Amino acid sequence: MSTHVTTLSNGIRVASHAMDHLETVSLGVWVASGARHERPEQHGLSHLLEHMAFKGTATRNAQQIAEEIEDIGGDLNAATGLDMTAYYARVLKGDDGIALNILADILLNSSFSVSELDKEREVIQQEIAAAQDSPDDLVFDLVQQAAFPDQAIGRPILGTEKSVGALQASDLKSFLKERYTPGTMVISAAGAIDHEKLVRHAEALFGGLTQSQSEVERPAEYAGGVGASAKPFEQSHVVIGLPGPSYLEHDFYAAQVFSGLFGGGMSSRLFQEIRENRGLCYAIYSSVWGLRDAGMLAVHAATAPGKIEQLAAIVAAELADVADKGPSAAELHRSAAQLKAGLLMALESSSVRAEQMARHLLTHGALIPSQELVGRVDAVTRNGVRDVAARLALSAPSVAVVGSGKKSLEQAERTAAVLSKTLANPAPRTLAPAGT
Repeated sequence: MSTHVTTLSNGIRVASHAMDHLETVSLGVWVASGARHERPEQHGLSHLLEHMAFKGTATRNAQQIAEEIEDIGGDLNAATGLDMTAYYARVLKGDDGIALNILADILLNSSFSVSELDKEREVIQQEIAAAQDSPDDLVFDLVQQAAFPDQAIGRPILGTEKSVGALQASDLKSFLKERYTPGTMVISAAGAIDHEKLVRHAEALFGGLTQSQSEVERPAEYAGGVGASAKPFEQSHVVIGLPGPSYLEHDFYAAQVFSGLFGGGMSSRLFQEIRENRGLCYAIYSSVWGLRDAGMLAVHAATAPGKIEQLAAIVAAELADVADKGPSAAELHRSAAQLKAGLLMALESSSVRAEQMARHLLTHGALIPSQELVGRVDAVTRNGVRDVAARLALSAPSVAVVGSGKKSLEQAERTAAVLSKTLANPAPRTLAPAGT
């Protein structure tokens, strides 16, 4: 096999997938630590820590880090999520050792100098301001807060100007020691990679890292509600959220298939009815995301302020219809085909494959072969999709509206009322067995 997993002496797992036709390699370190693991006084710390990793170590300053990776034609980046933070690189064949050395240095030896920290706070505060100026970003932050109030999982990943401004180097060091431990870390690589060589390098660079005790993460608690911003924009953006299955639940793939036929493409129900038949918006789509203990379906559209409630009523009606009757066989087949194609096409990228292996190890404790993932999609039935829709239809909605100025909150409340009224006491019935 071209896929291998080795556990280092201290517990860090190293995964690789050789792609012999490539002349490059994607590799990185994924850590099961993100915004949801922050205490209130740490809001924005995970994202700030990711930024500060590139700002200098005991042996390299920020410019030297940038020059060393670019001297070999590579690139270096990072990303912070709710439950995971990734530090990754892409380089030419044979240069993976250099890239891993840099990654180890920025993760294990960051200096967190006061001057660099002061500058990076300013950079992140500009990033926060940019997100506030982007209705797409702002509306999703608001629906997340409405869905998971008073929880780290519901707070914006970037933090706030005030919270980021209060963070100090000692906070970063404490969080790093607590959360970045062998049990939470995976080194993953795909492309032109030799597994045994990767393991030797990883052991030499990361083998001295020791385990420490970290706080147990708080389980996510979906509540539902409304959120809004009084900031005016050219269009009104609305996101409708409903609690879905977690990444570990058996019907997660049924939820993905449902999302595809509901609002996943141009042939989906929402696009055809709301965009094509009624012209209420330029684009509308649904998506499903999942964590280990929570998930959500989100429908996003931008339209004229006076059309939000009409649009929401159609969303609710289409959801109620799938909850009642289930999807057609053609819809099921089309959505499953799109999902499988998207999965397999994405895995042709070494970067995606490296990330997928890391996520599987951190979430499931093992790699899931591609054909097994395809099999899970193929196993989704009309009844399974109907059951997911029925579960969504019986849930309290989360609604966020941005762009209607001072009327946004009132519109969000009316939209939530429209959804609740349309979806109240649906009468789903069991489909006759239909195979797939």
